[in-house]
Amino acid sequence: MKDCVFCKIAKHEIPTKIVYEDEELVCFHDNKPSAPVHVLIIPKKHLEWQTLGETDKELLGKIFLVAPEIAKKLNVLTSGYKLVMNCGEGVGQRVQHFHIHLMAGWD
Repeated sequence: MKDCVFCKIAKHEIPTKIVYEDEELVCFHDNKPSAPVHVLIIPKKHLEWQTLGETDKELLGKIFLVAPEIAKKLNVLTSGYKLVMNCGEGVGQRVQHFHIHLMAGWD
C-alpha cells in the first residue's frame, strides 16, 4: 500500500531499529513504546486484519513461531512477554497494516 508507514519500513524507506528480518517478516522497536521492551512484528506484505484469509494462515503461524526467537534475542524469553494485537481504531490500532506487539520488561 502506497502510503502505509509499515510498508515503507518493510521496504527500508523509513529508518528504524530492526530487531529481526527475513523474507516475509520484519520486527522493529515501536517508536512510542508502551513497555520497557516494545517491538512490532509485521508481515512485509500489506495485510489488514479485516481481510485475512485462508492463504494467510502460514504467514500468521510464522509470526507466532518467530516471536519466541525475538523474545530470546531481547533477553525476555525466560522472564516473560506478551503478544498483543489491536483490531480496529476503537481499541487503539493506529496503523492499518496487520501487526503484533511483543511487549515485556516490567519487573
